[in-house]
Amino acid sequence: MSSLLVLGLYFLFQVFAVFGNIWLSWWSEDRLADKSPKANGTEPESKLDIYLGVYGGLGIAQALSVLAYSILASFSLLKGAKCLQEDMLGNVLHCPMNFFDTTPLGRILNRFSKDVDTIDNTLPLAIRQIIATLFLVMSTLFTISYTTPIFMSIIVPIAVLYYVIQNYYLPTSRQLKRIESVTRSPIYSMFSETLAGAASIRAYGVQKEFQQKLENMVDNNLTSFSMSLAANRWLGVRLETLGNLIVFAAALFAVSNRDTMTPGSVGLSLSYALNVTFFLSWFVRNRSEVETNIVGVERISEYCKLENEANWYKENHPDNSWPSKGNITFDNYQLRYRPELDLVLKGISCSINGGEKIGIVGRTGAGKSSLTVSLFRLIESAGGNIIIDGQNISELGLHDLRSKLTILPQEPIIFSGALRNNLDPLEQFADEDLWSALELSHLKTFVKDLNKQLDYECGENGGNLSVGQRQLICLARSILHKTKILILDEATAAVDMETDQLIQHTIRTQFKDTTILTIAHRLNTIMDYDRILVLDKGLLKEFDSPEALLKNKESLFYGMAKTAGLV
Repeated sequence: MSSLLVLGLYFLFQVFAVFGNIWLSWWSEDRLADKSPKANGTEPESKLDIYLGVYGGLGIAQALSVLAYSILASFSLLKGAKCLQEDMLGNVLHCPMNFFDTTPLGRILNRFSKDVDTIDNTLPLAIRQIIATLFLVMSTLFTISYTTPIFMSIIVPIAVLYYVIQNYYLPTSRQLKRIESVTRSPIYSMFSETLAGAASIRAYGVQKEFQQKLENMVDNNLTSFSMSLAANRWLGVRLETLGNLIVFAAALFAVSNRDTMTPGSVGLSLSYALNVTFFLSWFVRNRSEVETNIVGVERISEYCKLENEANWYKENHPDNSWPSKGNITFDNYQLRYRPELDLVLKGISCSINGGEKIGIVGRTGAGKSSLTVSLFRLIESAGGNIIIDGQNISELGLHDLRSKLTILPQEPIIFSGALRNNLDPLEQFADEDLWSALELSHLKTFVKDLNKQLDYECGENGGNLSVGQRQLICLARSILHKTKILILDEATAAVDMETDQLIQHTIRTQFKDTTILTIAHRLNTIMDYDRILVLDKGLLKEFDSPEALLKNKESLFYGMAKTAGLV
């Protein structure tokens, strides 16, 4: 509806503009415009006020209609761009993890930067210009045909030529635009990876190699861009030629019909004909601009239709007290990261009692992290079930499940912003609770010494904090959002021994009644756990207390402990 209204308003503007020029032509042809005799012939009667008043009224009507059109078109196009961007963002945030595993970061950044800029700025401008030039071309042809009817005889041949040129140019231009977009994504990926690994690049002295690789990517991208410019020039030459033919035809017909045409009609026809070259060229250019940049809408729409994770909420809500015990049962559980890949967990079956401390160990690729991934349903099951306190987690909404679990990851996640927002992103706790969590995570003294304390600004990825401090902040966050199940995914692998001991002490004292699953990097940290779960190539090989496993010198755990120098 708004689209029809936008077109209607601009159509009105063009009607007023064309009629204003026709009115001016009539005015110029009226020899008695300044004065004509009154009925008694004694005094001149001025007609200037009538002509001037109508012309002024048409000018005001033009101004009002184009103002209404501009406002409505701007808001409509902005609303459309906003809806597309919000749909894409919401959809990408709910994509399963395999999307991020298989999609380069630069490609995603390209969608949210260049393509969003296209639908925010380039496309709205091009659409407004194509509407304007379309009506200008139509009004020009109408005006020339109105003053020189014989001109209509060449409109069809000219239209056919334009159609042929457009059909030849637009597919090429569109494909070149796609190639340019595709070759831009690796530049974003390479640049972000170079920034992230700048320290390693300098350490190995390969700055020139990376610089050369980036320059090659930019050259590859500019090749397609320069081809787009060349195609645009090709179009320009042909459009200028056809525009000149229209001017020639209008002038020729005006001269051949000089006996029947008034000077005002000739002037009106030629003035429009002189502009038709520009109008036609600009119309085709804008149409090609819209068609080539509509690729951005196509690419964003593609991300709006990506497959999502399971429903965030479901009607089957668990009780607020769930899980009250923290019992976990794996029933022949199987997992694969993508349909075409092999199973990484092959029929895991075991039961974990509430409050137990379970260490998960195994060689690289054994499936340790996959086991924790399955609890959060970051990847859906390929078979079997996980049951927590009698509730099959596959029947729950993802929010209901994930909000009831806590994880302390190997790589601490710190967001840019105030420290309090990192501890309590949803602003659910009072400052006293934050200070209590900081004290329990051995950070209170450090934060007290900061100038802004809880309002201290954390840098990007916590760049102004040490790795140990970042991990302790994550620990404080876990203490605040304490749940009955805590997963430690090699949480102390990247920290020093002192920080490791602080984290282990806090976990043992603050999570006494919590079911803890720990993927262990250092075996000595889990030697006092209730049971050890040993994985090998996706299979559950051993599951018993550390003492029982160490008594069996043939066990895999005994071999790992011996390698670590613990036996």
